[in-house]
Amino acid sequence: MLRKLTNNKKGFTLIELMIVIAIIGILAAIAIPNFISYRNKSYCSTAESDARGVLAAVSDYFSEPDHTTLPAETELSGFIPKNQWGNVVLTGDPNTTIWVVVDDSTGRCPRGTNGYRLSMPADTGNDGWQ
Repeated sequence: MLRKLTNNKKGFTLIELMIVIAIIGILAAIAIPNFISYRNKSYCSTAESDARGVLAAVSDYFSEPDHTTLPAETELSGFIPKNQWGNVVLTGDPNTTIWVVVDDSTGRCPRGTNGYRLSMPADTGNDGWQ
């Protein structure tokens, strides 16, 4: 009795594996720069969020009649910075305009390196990255 030799080969050829690896490489080359860009933009958003949080805390601080001077960061109740690398600076005159500058000291924010600057009252038109 002769047995038939079957040509039942299973698996992938080297060409098929190389094509799959090339496709994965192309997708990674597209995805990784986009991911880095989105991550860097999040540093800007964190600094902006901190600036708005400081303005809300300053507004709360000045709601009490005996508070007439610029507060220190430790005097702002309810403000917890999300940007652990940035610095918060309050400047200005409490009777006219208060400037809040939140610096992104990581240098990863693509919008600028000086920080996010907000003012109170907000009608000055100079809000934004400087």
